[in-house]
Amino acid sequence: MSDGKRVIAPTGRVALGSFGMPKKCSSTATMKPSENNSLAAAIREPVRRSLSLSVICPVNNERAVVEASLRKVLNLEHPLISSIQLVVVDDQSTDGSWDILRRLAAEDERILLLRHEKNSGKGSAIRTAMPHVKGDVTICHDADLEYEPADIPSLLVPFVQEGADAVFGTRFMASSYRRALRHRHTLVNRSLTELCNWLTDLSLTDLQTCYKMVRTPLLKSIPLRSDDFRIEVELVFKLAKRRARIFEAPIRYMPRTYEEGKKVSVRDGIFALQAMAHFFAIDDVYQHDEYGSHILVALERARRFNIWMADVLRPYIGNRVLEIGAGIGTLTNQFIPRDLYLASDINPHFLGYLSAYSIGKPYLEVAKIDAGIVADFAGLEGRFDTALAVNVLEHVDDAHQAMLSLHRSLAAGGRVVLIVPQYAWLYGAIDEVADHKLRYSKSGLRKTIEDAGFAVEVMKDFNRFSLPAWWVNGKLLKRTNFSRVQLKALDTAMPLLRRIDSRLPWGGQSLLAVGRKI
Repeated sequence: MSDGKRVIAPTGRVALGSFGMPKKCSSTATMKPSENNSLAAAIREPVRRSLSLSVICPVNNERAVVEASLRKVLNLEHPLISSIQLVVVDDQSTDGSWDILRRLAAEDERILLLRHEKNSGKGSAIRTAMPHVKGDVTICHDADLEYEPADIPSLLVPFVQEGADAVFGTRFMASSYRRALRHRHTLVNRSLTELCNWLTDLSLTDLQTCYKMVRTPLLKSIPLRSDDFRIEVELVFKLAKRRARIFEAPIRYMPRTYEEGKKVSVRDGIFALQAMAHFFAIDDVYQHDEYGSHILVALERARRFNIWMADVLRPYIGNRVLEIGAGIGTLTNQFIPRDLYLASDINPHFLGYLSAYSIGKPYLEVAKIDAGIVADFAGLEGRFDTALAVNVLEHVDDAHQAMLSLHRSLAAGGRVVLIVPQYAWLYGAIDEVADHKLRYSKSGLRKTIEDAGFAVEVMKDFNRFSLPAWWVNGKLLKRTNFSRVQLKALDTAMPLLRRIDSRLPWGGQSLLAVGRKI
């Protein structure tokens, strides 16, 4: 493995807004309509089933307790647990722990044993284990037995009943009883938690808890960078920025003294403060993937731009809406509630977020719909009065076929509402990384709309003020994205820009078009 790690004993077993950020809306994957809607239904309703559990256990010089600790995990039996995978990472123990771990791994095929060539820290151990976890949910268990593995099943309940993305075990939540913990240690923890809550807008009670259980696909999609205990802060901040549905459940805690081998120190508290400042400022929350998910955070920084875009689109939005390429609901949350709103995307991370977001909103459905796949629209014929596709059409190989699919989904007199990039001469590096097939002209877009059986009602320039910036970044400087400073400046200036946009003497970076089904 890289970074000084190697496997020793493997035993047993973009959717973005019209300012110009990428949104991929085509894929080769297919899914039946009944399967499309099952994702939202499965999360909206309590899921009465068991889950497979992956447990990551970093070990460093825990010879006296490690065997008892691991056996407690492996002996867990509960109706909510279908299977257990235990991924143990020995962080270069020198006290004989490694020999015990090798014996246990040889005895139980559920243990996957890994080892670092040098001591690298808890965060590094978790990152080493991540490629190997396979369960529905993943939790980290410290080998020192300060936490009681028997509490793990209680953390599964919000996953199966509430569609949770993450559940944190808390030592400070009300329960039938609670051990009195060390006051100074508790005060520091609560102070750090309060600062974390202020920065993330969460309401946690225990930031530094070891027991953080997360849906495995979500956890794997988050880039983790910390090598030490700062990973506890990093994970919380990144889950918050991903808008994860986080729950807490009470757990027990049996703290060790420093004489007994406790490894957390005052220095780690200072590191936690540094980590909060760092991860508050840095938006590194998506692994690089085929959907360009890591670019999504750019949209988050242009909040006022998205409000303006929604205000411009709102007059054309009816009461039964199909949105193609909804992403994380940047426009969705501004147009609901409606009689019916179907938010779709092809990115599984976005679909997971939208499905959780739909809980408690009976009018909001979520489905995987690829604009370029006809079969994805089966069963949607005539259901909607509005089909909304913002920065979608330019990604599709066969725009005519996509428009025909939108046409079939609309009732008589229904509207298709589009925003697409304009001007072929403006095509540059940003378009290439965004996988734009083309940039439209007014005549070309009009023909595309009319050939699909729509009468064009509106065709106008949109987003004039960003055209110079697009040309400078994409054509002149060959950049593939807008900088954080540029996006912040855009958001700050939006109250003025939205007032003068229509008066600027050049065309829009985008076109807004509305067609009515004939």
